[in-house]
Amino acid sequence: MANIEQLRTFLEVAATGNFNQAADNLNVSQSTVSARIKALEGRLDRQLFRRSRTGVELTGAGRRFERYAASVVQGWEQGRQQVALPEGYRTLFGLGTQVSLWERLVARWLPWMRSQAPDVALHVETDYSPSLMRQLSDGLLDLIVLYYPRTMSGVVIETLLEERLVMVSTRKRRISSGWVEDYIYVDWGDDYRAELAKAFPDVEASAISVGLGAIGLQYILDNGGSGYFPLRVVRPYLAEKKLYRVTGAPTLKRPAYMMHSAHPADPDTVALAREGLLHIASLESER
Repeated sequence: MANIEQLRTFLEVAATGNFNQAADNLNVSQSTVSARIKALEGRLDRQLFRRSRTGVELTGAGRRFERYAASVVQGWEQGRQQVALPEGYRTLFGLGTQVSLWERLVARWLPWMRSQAPDVALHVETDYSPSLMRQLSDGLLDLIVLYYPRTMSGVVIETLLEERLVMVSTRKRRISSGWVEDYIYVDWGDDYRAELAKAFPDVEASAISVGLGAIGLQYILDNGGSGYFPLRVVRPYLAEKKLYRVTGAPTLKRPAYMMHSAHPADPDTVALAREGLLHIASLESER
């Protein structure tokens, strides 16, 4: 019989289409991934992946096996969590979130959920989107909130809120020739990149780009410049006149999403958690 790690490795390779990437995601060596897949194929007496120069893809047998492997891994993880459940609680609910959504949503969701379901134990994980989606797929988490969802079989994706991104500068200025000098590019994700390209189709690459908004904002505050940031984040600096809205720059949108299984083990608790997140998101949109 295949073990859980072999099944988890099979699902990761199927999701990434690459042995090396799967190894990185699982924090094991590429040889370990290869050995697990080889052992699993030997037990099933079927080839599960078709190798090519660009990566691997599932064979017909692999595609048929995928949903059963996912079901076994999810069942194992859910059972393991329920065994460890503290006395006095009927179930454990796992929520995953990106760090940037913690203060805005999850920190307010926790007390709401505790008041609505005191017999539910809560577990919260903060991580990046790929790890959160993997934990959701494995049954380690029941619902996740994130900025960069990926379509997954058997998983529901819903828009939770839309963040408003505004261009600000350390001095009063307006859009000149369709752009602003000293612009610091913050990579807010695919949706933002598409919106930015639409608003500024002829823009040249910025001299400085960062992957974390807090770094870009701190650089601008310390050294001057301009950039797009969430309105809720820069509002205090606008009030103190440390930053100014750039005249003529459009407001861009950055959606956040929630994901959960289409057929959860505890649909009532998932529905309640979803209700709480939507309620808090609606309050946020009024700010």
